[in-house]
Amino acid sequence: MKTENRYRYFVELERKVGIHPFAIWHSEDGPRDVTVWCSNDYLGMGQTQHAIDAMAESVKLHGTGAGGTRNISGTSSSIVALEKECAGIHNKERALVFTSGYVANEASISAILSMMDNPLVLSDSMNHASIISGIRYARTDKIIFRHNDVAHLEELLKAQPLERHKLIIFESVYSMDGDTSPIKEIADLAKKYNAMTYLDEVHAVGMYGAMGGGVAQRDGLEDKIDIIQGTFGKAYGAMGGYIAASDMICDAIRSYGSGFIFTTAMPPALADAALASVKHLRHSSKEREAQQAQATKLKKRFAEIGIPAMPSTTHIVPVMVGDASKCSEISWTLLEEHNLYIQPINYPTVPRGTERLRITPGPLHSDEMLETLVQALAEVMKKVNPPSMKPADDNAVANAS
Repeated sequence: MKTENRYRYFVELERKVGIHPFAIWHSEDGPRDVTVWCSNDYLGMGQTQHAIDAMAESVKLHGTGAGGTRNISGTSSSIVALEKECAGIHNKERALVFTSGYVANEASISAILSMMDNPLVLSDSMNHASIISGIRYARTDKIIFRHNDVAHLEELLKAQPLERHKLIIFESVYSMDGDTSPIKEIADLAKKYNAMTYLDEVHAVGMYGAMGGGVAQRDGLEDKIDIIQGTFGKAYGAMGGYIAASDMICDAIRSYGSGFIFTTAMPPALADAALASVKHLRHSSKEREAQQAQATKLKKRFAEIGIPAMPSTTHIVPVMVGDASKCSEISWTLLEEHNLYIQPINYPTVPRGTERLRITPGPLHSDEMLETLVQALAEVMKKVNPPSMKPADDNAVANAS
């Protein structure tokens, strides 16, 4: 792995309340302040006072743990309230909370497929590892359709008997490219060819929609999706995952999903912290609007200065590098020389030859921070000269500066 430049190095960062997006890097030479540019805490909700207070009060009231699985130790009122809130933001009958978004996908997908008769899974080629794992555990037939290719998906559906049980699994926001899926077109195909739909909205909940329900909510398509999956570990700044669906689907997964049945439940304090953030973003849009504004500014500046940002349509701003070694070199140089932290994204997370930096500007990144990043990244990329860089135009860089 080290030889192929895909060994994962873990940088020791210490988040401190009140200084986000800054963190303390415990380097070999001692602690240093760095600016974090790749956090999944997209809106900084993990350090908001309402979430902190909710968790602190809950710990004092309920203690630190859940005591066991929900079946053995009982279901906490905190989780019940969180599930009710999640069902509400997605306009679904019911929601089911898991210990992580990964477990939510793995347990739900495998459970659903195990109850179908000779099922077929149709999965987008860029789906997350947790989706792939859920399909693998189901040990059922699967077909991969080309990323966001509706024509290819219809070709595959058309070849199957109408009565065969089929499940189409896709994501609303793909976190490595920053693009979105054609939800309406896929949902229409599902109805036409008698298939169920499973939509992963982990990078979209809290970020889009009038109540933070995701891209499907923003586009008025929630009622066309059978199962919506989300997380509390990104925009909501906590931890855990969930699905929202009909009462019957949730009850079936609750009864057959081993990742739900045999896992220690989410502690009440964590559920209460997540609930505080979900409730806040259900009624407040200022955080996501500010985040979108900063993402738009950063994309504009990258274009002006010639940094090869990918054509993202979301809050995620990927910068193409195209070489694993140089991607890691750029990341470490930014950290060591400029106190900027951006984790390199290498194979197997992305295909070889598409290595990149994944940048997630947030509402607490100031315009001055954005400009510091732009100038530092331009300097480092010019020095490293990755395959994605065109011949430098010094006049263009100077004018953009």
